[in-house]
Amino acid sequence: MTAAGSDATGRGAWGRAMAREAVAWPPEETLSLWKREQARLKALVVDRDTEAWQRDAAFSGLQRVGGVDVSFVKGDSVSACASLVVLSYPELEVVYEDCCMVSLTAPYVSGFLAFREVPFLVDAVRRLQEKEPRLVPQVLLVDGNGVLHHRGFGVACHLGVLTDLPCVGVAKKLLQVDGLENDAQHKEKNKEEKTEFQGSHQGRTVLGVASWTPSPLTGQIRLLRAGGDSFPLIGGSGTVLGMVLKSHKHSSKPLYISVGHKISLEAAVRLTRGCCRFRIPEPVRQADIRSRDYIRRTLGVPGPPAPGQERSQKVQRPKLCPQEGSEEPEGYSQVEGLGWSPSPVEAQEWGT
Repeated sequence: MTAAGSDATGRGAWGRAMAREAVAWPPEETLSLWKREQARLKALVVDRDTEAWQRDAAFSGLQRVGGVDVSFVKGDSVSACASLVVLSYPELEVVYEDCCMVSLTAPYVSGFLAFREVPFLVDAVRRLQEKEPRLVPQVLLVDGNGVLHHRGFGVACHLGVLTDLPCVGVAKKLLQVDGLENDAQHKEKNKEEKTEFQGSHQGRTVLGVASWTPSPLTGQIRLLRAGGDSFPLIGGSGTVLGMVLKSHKHSSKPLYISVGHKISLEAAVRLTRGCCRFRIPEPVRQADIRSRDYIRRTLGVPGPPAPGQERSQKVQRPKLCPQEGSEEPEGYSQVEGLGWSPSPVEAQEWGT
């Protein structure tokens, strides 16, 4: 079932043009308010299994899995398409989709992505609850982080608490918090503090992630041989923040799974693995594909050339000020032939 696409921008030509201007950096009062709101909502996070199906080895009783995505067009970090899809489980067939054009009024601030995007995702869930309550997902997979976050409350936690649905954070890149480092930064730090690093690191490694002193993940990632292999992400404080998961046997890059709300980390990892036909779990993948396709159709831009057409034939890209009711995507990959891509600042967080 498909919900009719809509336009939540509510603006004319002047408004559309203004929306494409850079959103001003929020004042300190706003940042303080956001921090207080995060702390308030964080207290409501449940990091254990709350549903019977979560405790079943085969997830017996799980029938509907949701995925969400917010997509942009290249060069526009304000206009977007918020999408929600619901898939049957274990078949992983789409049974519902909702794409809605929105205008993001909150600026992007690292660590506060939820205040920019989550309101539109909550709206999508509420539309589904009103229109087709029988299709409300029993769990949501979110392209972003849960407790693996600067303040332990990422977009997956935020969405889960506000919708009261189990949520899983599925990130494609490592968000470097609590001493966690990617390999490049670790090597640079190791050059500067080589003696101290080697001394403090002895005996401290837990499955490739130091409990007190961060260690590079590349070596441990290489040990992930089969689809489903994983190891814990342990921060400098000794807290388990998530799991590194090889989601598919053919994927060369892992995913970073973390608890969002009302699910254990163990169940979150098993569920993510069970939803993967490819590297990205199907609910998130379908939300991204369908949001970008909706943007194509809304903008009236043709798709990539059919096989056999001249490779040199270029597809015209959309203007920065498209017609009424059109927005753009922030998918995790470009749309072939159209140059779709995320805005640079957005890519860092929702890709992590």
